[in-house]
Amino acid sequence: MKVTTSKSKNSESFYIAKSYINNKGKSTSVNVRKLGTLQELLIEHGPTRDDVMRWAKEEARLETLKYKKEQQAKAVQITFHSDHKLDYDQQVFYRGGYLFPQFFYYQLQLDKTCRKIRDKYHFKFDINAILSDLVYARILEPASKRSSYKIASEFLEKPSYQLHDVYRALDVLGTECDFIQSEVYKNSHLIGKRNDKILYYDCTNYFFEIEQEDGNKKYGKSKEHRPNPIIQMGMFMDGDGIPLAFSLFPGNANEQTSLKPLEETVLQDFGCTKFIYCSDAGLGSEKIKKLNHAGERAFIVTQSIKKLNMDDKAWALDKSGFKRVSDDSPVNLSEISDDDTGLYYKDEPYTPGTLHQRLIITYSPKYARYQKAVRDAQVERAEKMICNGSVKKERRNPNDPARFIGKLAVTEDGEAAKIQNYLDTDKIEKEELYDGMYAVTTDLLDDDVKDILKVSEGRWEIEECFRIMKTEFEARPVFLHDDVRIKAHFLICFLSLVIYRYLEKDLKDSYTCETILEKLKSMNFADIHEQGFIPLYKRDKLTDRLHEICGFETDFQFITKSQMKTIQKKSKGR
Repeated sequence: MKVTTSKSKNSESFYIAKSYINNKGKSTSVNVRKLGTLQELLIEHGPTRDDVMRWAKEEARLETLKYKKEQQAKAVQITFHSDHKLDYDQQVFYRGGYLFPQFFYYQLQLDKTCRKIRDKYHFKFDINAILSDLVYARILEPASKRSSYKIASEFLEKPSYQLHDVYRALDVLGTECDFIQSEVYKNSHLIGKRNDKILYYDCTNYFFEIEQEDGNKKYGKSKEHRPNPIIQMGMFMDGDGIPLAFSLFPGNANEQTSLKPLEETVLQDFGCTKFIYCSDAGLGSEKIKKLNHAGERAFIVTQSIKKLNMDDKAWALDKSGFKRVSDDSPVNLSEISDDDTGLYYKDEPYTPGTLHQRLIITYSPKYARYQKAVRDAQVERAEKMICNGSVKKERRNPNDPARFIGKLAVTEDGEAAKIQNYLDTDKIEKEELYDGMYAVTTDLLDDDVKDILKVSEGRWEIEECFRIMKTEFEARPVFLHDDVRIKAHFLICFLSLVIYRYLEKDLKDSYTCETILEKLKSMNFADIHEQGFIPLYKRDKLTDRLHEICGFETDFQFITKSQMKTIQKKSKGR
């Protein structure tokens, strides 16, 4: 420690500074304590400046002794021997990233939920330890149940159960799936108020590496165009992007039939009775709309403009009658510039059946430019296919460039007809009519358009939830066979998603999903002679934020065994 001074026009200040080497290898210093101004110090330590300086240097010496004493008290000395081999089966590497999901697992009181299940069935294995480890492993290193057990053995807290207990627990978890979901929802209010006045609903499906149908695993229309049997999942998500509930149904069933049973569960078991139902057009039939028009519920559902009747379609595509969403000023779309970034709308009463609705048409020039760029690339590919003679016979994908290729049978004198391919410009022009257009129907007849569109725009988050489950958490392919255990598998994936979403929400969208999960995977530790742990990860702003959210710190140069036990207790809210 040393004494430094800083002079200004009217005063001189005295400081105690500490020198250190920065990350670039250069010597620098930082002020650790301000002693005061010269005028202030002359009163007690004067009468001259030299007297003040002598006193200040003595303070710096005492500060140095204090710092050294603190450093010696915290220093840890460990002896290594270059001629000593490791012990057989000695574990040195430990995973610590699970501590952060563990914080939210216990915030949701899943341990208490598991205790209720244990008391109901009276089994001996620790179902809470099994469920929590399976959830943490799904987040950190998704794999089979056998591999997840091996991964859990690398956690700082080792499994208190055997592998065969995992498979027994799956039967119980699958059976109690609905109960666990309802308990998670009720306990989630302890973390904060749920935005359950808006509920998004969507469906997806997961394939199995099998060739024949079995149980709920049926042949159906796979989202990934796989030829395998699938099982379907319907899921509700709240307005903050936190999953609320899910259900499974056979792969060959119409996904519209999945909504009513799950919504009844949400109404009865969860107690959610007042909300706006929001979904895409495929889950917005007249029957579903009527279901969500009852009681204190309402709906906002996307609408295909192409499927409107002739009069409504003509009205929707007419460029007149639009208003600017930001200020409701009237606009004719034919008069706006090509680089416009605004959003425009028009609406009218809409009663295709017996239910009075409101049809809202929006136009985004930015979205129109994007659609045109995508289509131009597809047209270019279609032209190459015609030139190369590589036109496919079937066009199952609605975005397939081959949809722009027409076929013409040409007959020459005395010869059989030949198929000639050509670029269908009429079809291209028809698609251009819908560029930038988007439509929703709702029974909120008097609400502000801005509020309705804001709710509808949130649908992307439930699609992201499914993407995370399929890619980051590797929910498919599924290798389990029994329907109850399959349900348990998806429960684990669902709980992993809920916990991850809470963590992501507290990070306030500052980081991508890939960045967060990679950081959790990297937060590992080395066991040093069973005296403590050394972090093996790089400290950065993300690790600081994770520690701040969860209320413990693992980024010290050395963590003793007792300190690590304290960290583990804090991660469980104890």
